[in-house]
Amino acid sequence: MTEELLEAAEASARTSFFLASGTIVATIILAISAILIGRLLGPELYGQYTLILSAPQLLFLFTDFGINQGIIKFAASLRAEGKQDHVTRLIHNVMLFKIFLGTAFFAINFAFADFFALLINRPELAPYVRIASFSIIFQVIFSTVSASYVGLDKTEYDPLTTNTQAIIKTIFSVALVLLGFSVAGAIIGNVLGYVVAGILGLGIVFFKLLKPSSKTTGESMRQNLKMLLTYGTPLYVSTLVSSFAPLYQNIVLAFVTTDVEIGNFRAATNFLALLGILPTSIAIALFPAFSKLGSLNIEKIREFFKIANKYTSLIIVPITIFTIILSKEIVQIIYGSTYETAYLFLALSCLIYFLVAIGYISLTSLFNGLGETLTTLKIALVAFLIFIILAPIFSQLYNVPGLIIASLISNSVATAYGSYIARTRFKIRFDTAPITKIYLISALSGIPLILTSNFLSLSNLITFVLGAFLYLFIYATLVPLTKVISNPEIQTLKNITQKSKSLGLVAKPLLRYWENILEAKAAVQHDTQ
Repeated sequence: MTEELLEAAEASARTSFFLASGTIVATIILAISAILIGRLLGPELYGQYTLILSAPQLLFLFTDFGINQGIIKFAASLRAEGKQDHVTRLIHNVMLFKIFLGTAFFAINFAFADFFALLINRPELAPYVRIASFSIIFQVIFSTVSASYVGLDKTEYDPLTTNTQAIIKTIFSVALVLLGFSVAGAIIGNVLGYVVAGILGLGIVFFKLLKPSSKTTGESMRQNLKMLLTYGTPLYVSTLVSSFAPLYQNIVLAFVTTDVEIGNFRAATNFLALLGILPTSIAIALFPAFSKLGSLNIEKIREFFKIANKYTSLIIVPITIFTIILSKEIVQIIYGSTYETAYLFLALSCLIYFLVAIGYISLTSLFNGLGETLTTLKIALVAFLIFIILAPIFSQLYNVPGLIIASLISNSVATAYGSYIARTRFKIRFDTAPITKIYLISALSGIPLILTSNFLSLSNLITFVLGAFLYLFIYATLVPLTKVISNPEIQTLKNITQKSKSLGLVAKPLLRYWENILEAKAAVQHDTQ
């Protein structure tokens, strides 16, 4: 691996590690919150809680215009060019503009709460929709702060604000529900989480990370916003249509199924969010890496993409199969036996990550990093239009599973389309042989889990813990034995991870285990010759 690719890989690994580690902790905290709230409210009220949050979530989508993606790209590229003053002015301008937008959409949500309650077919929930509207302003600040961390290469601060949001939400939501405030208490806790984390994040960015600008003149707010909007508008539209899908799901489900089934579906998606931390963190980390590599020879881009897609598959595929096999145990451990169909919804929803082999995670980062934002928009529109058509039909026929199947079909077609563009326009190639092996050994590693869960009378928790240990051990052993990874690649991974002490500490035992297996395999082959 060349020096440029090694530097890009190191930065990507570091960024994804901090984003993932912080988000994992936050998601675990939020999962505990969801479990407690779900148990305290019950499936019906938990379904109402889910529907209430749809309105502010929908309006929140209209507060970005691709600006956060622009912060990541231009803050990274301007820093590489030594233009720190421009970075400072850029983030100052963006934050003022985003706060203005957040305030405007808060006012809309508050004023038209009755309309939004009718939209979800629950007019009696309008007062709760008004309470939820306060989250919009601070969620805007929170998301902009997170994008600033990535663009400034300071993602080590992301866990602080992310975990603060999770802790505050959990404490106040659970406490208020226990005090008898029911759904209103859960909504207020959600709002307070964003309020505290947003204010904390603002303080970190402006008083800790940004250096005061040494110039009194320079790019105006209008120039900075124009630059960001020109780049980010196609990304915004693609993000908008992609993010509208979950909200559209809630609207469709509100008309075809019960609050109980919606609560089961929300329980499944809560855990799916935990599974999605790594893919999301990897995609975010790859974005600035492709942006920095964009000025190099296209061959460098192709090589980095092939490496990134292989290692992404190496992580995501086994986690997906593990979750599918033990979906029932996972749901019962977390939510209990009252959530009777959530495990089926979880298993079906996990299938989306099998598309990682053809670029489900890495293609968007590639196109965005190369400035091909219109391509990203086309891919998102393909998925959106297919889903809009199929979702009502399939959900009417098969209820919640039909809705999930519609989502799988739409994303499969869109990812295949993106893969076709990458292969034909940029001559991108996928490392087919090792990725195929990854799928095979991930499936083989799951056989002991199936036997354990079906033929041994163990508690759900013991089945999960024992299954996780067996799966990790078998999978980690098969990876080097099947030549999915080689000695030179292990050395490269050591170089990538050792720059961060925390990341190196996590990766070192696994890399050493792989080395030992390859050394033992080489010794056996030498003795037999």
